[in-house]
This record gives sequence, structure tokens and C-alpha cells, in this order.
Amino acid sequence: MTQSLTHESIRAAGRYDRLSLTGVEPRVLQALFRFMLRLRLCEEALVREYHPADEMKCPVHFCIGQEAVPAGLAPHLRREDYLYSHHRTHGYFFAKGAPMRALFAELHGRETGANGGKAGSQDISMTSHHMYGGAILAGAISIAVGTAVAAQLRKADYIAVSGFGDAATEEGAFWEAISYAVLRKLPLVFICENNGYSVYSHQLKRQPADNISARVAAFGMRTVTIFGNDAVECYRVLGDAVARARRGEGPTFIEAYTYRWSAHVGPENDDWIGYRADSERDFWKENDPIVLLEEKLRAASLLSDAQRRDTEKEIQLEIADAFSFAKSSPFPRLTDWTSMNLSAATPMADRLLSDLEAGDFDHDQPDLIPGPY
Repeated sequence: MTQSLTHESIRAAGRYDRLSLTGVEPRVLQALFRFMLRLRLCEEALVREYHPADEMKCPVHFCIGQEAVPAGLAPHLRREDYLYSHHRTHGYFFAKGAPMRALFAELHGRETGANGGKAGSQDISMTSHHMYGGAILAGAISIAVGTAVAAQLRKADYIAVSGFGDAATEEGAFWEAISYAVLRKLPLVFICENNGYSVYSHQLKRQPADNISARVAAFGMRTVTIFGNDAVECYRVLGDAVARARRGEGPTFIEAYTYRWSAHVGPENDDWIGYRADSERDFWKENDPIVLLEEKLRAASLLSDAQRRDTEKEIQLEIADAFSFAKSSPFPRLTDWTSMNLSAATPMADRLLSDLEAGDFDHDQPDLIPGPY
């Protein structure tokens, strides 16, 4: 699609009919469908369980309706790649192959969670899978740039990917990252999931236009805009961007127009506030990324009723197991606050983060980092 794509033009076009299976292997198409269905069923189960059980105490930002982007990204990532996520983390968590058990245990605040029960949903990370979430707006962008610089300096074989929303592009750090990434031709992929809202504020109340790609392109960045509910198109475009980064051809900025059905933060519904029209939400539900792909798979005889039932049953069993694992796991035991903030594995960083007296700051103070800079 062209850079003239906007939320308005998408709605004006009516129900999406451009999804094409051409050129993509059946096993990949079926994997895209399974990924989205698994993510949807997982989040719907978390919504149902959050209340009245009240065993999950952390805020949860669901990505129901936005499953296509992480689904399209997942097949292209390697274990050694680094993925940094905005606060709708669950899709990206699965995109890096992190286990459902670790997600559920983390949301329940248990020791067996991805972060030992101390991070919750917004900040969930899993070092073993090189996946990092974060609640700081645009934080995922800045850190991804640093990771890409490290990969370039080391001549390493991994890339960095940063996922964020449209509101993150209102931060100065975003534009600095874009400029620097282009200048250095970093092995980096920027993914902007433009769902049109920052909490309850519509994008056009915050920005002069909703097409961020046009502004990013002015920096010399390769940009692509896509309908972010077309999982196959997401797969194609993200695959091209990842391959470019691996070849050393520089970064790509992808703007994927999508929409969250759920509240800004859940599981409670927030439509009673009146910040978006029912017709708008209904339009996007009619363009459900799972249904759009399922229709094409059935028409191509790549998905039958029996296959659909078997897949859903398998996922539901995994969800039940994840809940059981989380609820039976122990709560973390806090023994030392210092170890939660300072790591013995990074002594130089610890020295830099330690408290210093104001009187120590003068022209005679010794360097904290010895040697030339």
C-alpha cells in the first residue's frame, strides 16, 4: 500500500478484501493463523480470569484486535535477535517464542514468571529469549537503537526490532532515533502499530496528520505503510525489513494501521467514557485479522472445521496448563533490595549508578571509567 494510507481512507474503503495468499507457503499461512488464534484465546482467557479471581494485581494492556503484526513478525526472528516492545507486550512476548507459562506466572506475581513475578504485564521481559517490554513511552525505541549499534560495532549476526504505538512518535527520542539509525545504517526494524489512540486521545487531536511514515521518510528512512490487520501482508513486509537489516542495508520504518478492541488498560471496558464511536469499533471488528485470514484459508482448502476445532482445543489445553502452573507456583521471596537494583555481573554500571556526594563533583574528581573515552 502507498503512503497515502490513513485511518480515514481505510474506513472509507469498507471491509478489507485485498488479503492474498499468493507466494506464501501453506505451512507459514497456517502458522500465522495459529499464532493469532493462540494470542486471542490467551488474552480473552486472561480477561475472564482477572475478575472475579483477583489473583492478577498488575495493570494489563491487551492487544485484542492487533494480533497480525506480531504474528507476521514471529517467523522472521532468530533466537539471537533482540525485540523491544511497547506496553502491549503479549504478542511480542510470543513472537520471540517465550512460553505461555512464564507469561501467566508473571501476571500472577509468581516466582516462576518471566521476571520472577516482579514486573507484571507492562514491563515483562525474558532475557533468555532477548525480549524486553517496557512502560516508558518510546523507551523501546531508544534501547533498540543502542542494541543495533552494539551489533554493528561487534559485527554480530543479530538485529534489533522495536515495536511501539503512534503516541511514541510524539517523543523527541523517537526522532533522534530515526535520524541516527539512518545515519549509521543500523540493523534495526521500527514497527509503529498505529491504532489511532493514545489512551483516550485521538491521533488527530495530537498530530496534524495520522500518516507518520511521510514525516519519517523525510529523514531518508525507508518507510512502508500497510493495513495492519492483514497478517499475510505483515509477514511479507516485515520479512523484507528484517532481511534488509541482516544484509546491512539499514533500518526500515513500518507503519501498520490497526486498532485495539479492548480498553486502553484492562480488563474493564472503557467505552463508557465516549472517546470513540461504536461505528468505529464495529468497523474494525468486521475486519478482525483472524477472520480475514481464516476466510482465505478455508477458501483455499487450507483450513477445515476439524482442523480449526483441533487447533483451538490444543490451545485451550495450553491455557489451562498455564493457569494451573501460575496458580500453583510460589510467590517470590525478597531477600535483598540491593540485588533487585544492582547486578554483581555489571560492576562498572553499579559504580555509575551509586550515590555520590555533591562535594565529589569538581574538576579534580577521578574518572569513574578509567582510560580514554
